[in-house]
Amino acid sequence: MLHIINKSPLTNSSLDSCLRVAQSGDILLIEDAVYAATFGNAFEGKIREAMGRFKIYVLQPDLEARGFADRIIAGVLPVDYGGFVDLTTTNKNCQSWL
Repeated sequence: MLHIINKSPLTNSSLDSCLRVAQSGDILLIEDAVYAATFGNAFEGKIREAMGRFKIYVLQPDLEARGFADRIIAGVLPVDYGGFVDLTTTNKNCQSWL
């Protein structure tokens, strides 16, 4: 399953809820959720821990738009829009966490 998160973990609990409830799959961080994929933030430890259970992706254009393209946590995989489409087609289901 592809878990899509678009809210910043600093203002919304979507990422926490996903990490607590989801058992496996891929996580894609888009829009303001990309802040969670950067090193030096309050959620870095949670992301590193989650990498043991999930493949974690981040939408590269959203990182670039926020000026964080050079701050990706090692192991988080950047994807472009084509990669986003590929993730939706290779996963049987998609869950958007609101």
